[in-house]
Amino acid sequence: MSFLPAAVSGLISSHIDLIKAAILGVVEGLTEFLPVSSTGHLLLMEHFLGWDDDAFGKSFAILIQLGAILALLSIYFGRIWALATTMFSQWDAARFVIGVLLAFLPAAIIGALLGSVVKAYLFDVRVVCIMFILGGFVLLWVDRLDLQPRYLDAMTMPLWIYVAIGFCQCVAMIPGVSRSGATIVGAMLFGADRRTSAEFSFWLAMPTMVGAFAYEVFKSRHELADANIAAIAVGFIFSFIFGWIVVKTFLHYVQRHSFALFAWWRIVLGSIGIYALYLL
Repeated sequence: MSFLPAAVSGLISSHIDLIKAAILGVVEGLTEFLPVSSTGHLLLMEHFLGWDDDAFGKSFAILIQLGAILALLSIYFGRIWALATTMFSQWDAARFVIGVLLAFLPAAIIGALLGSVVKAYLFDVRVVCIMFILGGFVLLWVDRLDLQPRYLDAMTMPLWIYVAIGFCQCVAMIPGVSRSGATIVGAMLFGADRRTSAEFSFWLAMPTMVGAFAYEVFKSRHELADANIAAIAVGFIFSFIFGWIVVKTFLHYVQRHSFALFAWWRIVLGSIGIYALYLL
């Protein structure tokens, strides 16, 4: 009967893994499309809760991100289909598709060239905490600006603005900056209103996240062969559900409210993280 303790221990460990996966899936889904940095939140969670082991390291974070991606694609499927069927016959549709692709290119090129360097030197919880705080103050600063929006439709902005927003997105390669935060702030500074900026951030997320996901899966294909499939499935489901909720509600929220909630969340969380790192 000596096998019984090991069996019980294995069962408990399996259930704990599923709970971890569910929590990280919720965090990924809630933060992926908000200006708070999903990567930063996952790094903090894994570090301070001791979950940065093989089962819940790089490969897990890569795969559960697919849930949030599919949530966005499912909500925008009708509009994506409309663009796909009209972009060869209507210039407005073609121009917007070109604009999204142009915005995607800077991150694709710079990410391919510098991605490994960024992960080697900047994927650190200290960097995340500092970027949380700085990013929070940037959001507060943008809220206080007397901006006069000139563009009220994400599909009608000039091509050069799409490219400029794409370069803004590259800043989010630093964990804790937030991809959506960088693109929203950039779009607002270039003349888009808050809702339009958030909506274009969604559009730009599609090729960016799909491309990053495919690239990382290919690079980590050997590591993924040993992944915990049940835990990944649980994380994926929770990431999809909560990502879907955020996408459905975020545009309505930013149309009526400032970014203060997200700004102060970043500042408080980053400050707590720094306190825990250096003072505890």
